Amino acid sequence: MYTLHIGNKNYSSWSLRPWLVLKAMDIPFEEVMHRFGFPEDWEDYRRANPPGLVPCLQDDELPVWDSLAIVEYLAEQHEGVWPADKTARTWARCATAEMHSGFSALRNFCSMSCGQRVALNEVTPALAKDIKRVDTLWQEGLSRFGGPFLAGAEFSAVDAFYAPVVFRFQTYGIALSDSAADYVERMLKYPPMVDWYEDALKESFRDDAHEIEIREFGRITDDFRQE
Repeated sequence: MYTLHIGNKNYSSWSLRPWLVLKAMDIPFEEVMHRFGFPEDWEDYRRANPPGLVPCLQDDELPVWDSLAIVEYLAEQHEGVWPADKTARTWARCATAEMHSGFSALRNFCSMSCGQRVALNEVTPALAKDIKRVDTLWQEGLSRFGGPFLAGAEFSAVDAFYAPVVFRFQTYGIALSDSAADYVERMLKYPPMVDWYEDALKESFRDDAHEIEIREFGRITDDFRQE
């Protein structure tokens, strides 16, 4: 059985991606959390996993790190990770790669915090550009492949890679086109997303670095996390 090493569910956008793929494809795995801000949670893990980062998938003695590498590894072993249709699969891979390597303003200004609601201090031109690009990309996928997911009728890796953006748009109250906003609502109701969100709200532990970063760019209006 696989073991997936993850960080706090409230903050760890990278961990969410392969976790969702495993859940959506009904692939059995054991989940191990390493809490940000708790050094004792990382000591043994970093000895066993030299990069010392999450997520990391352990397949027996074989470690697979980096969220995109994990997804591609899973795709080699299991059907359905990517769309079966060549055109949809190609688009999904391109959109996933764009998410993996880009959108730096969205990442920097809108750090993931599932349980909080935040009013941004400002929407810079760079952030507005990233939001517009995500919106356009989602509209394209939904229109070309018929929805309800980005590359067609079934959830696939491209939805997993944009899932943290779904949580970010909820947290920061980002205005979107109708079709993109509808996609956000569908994703927030998708059972594995609901499970992750509910687990995130139950986390009573906090990481100061993440909390400071969130407050740097906005004002907290609500916090639904367990105290």
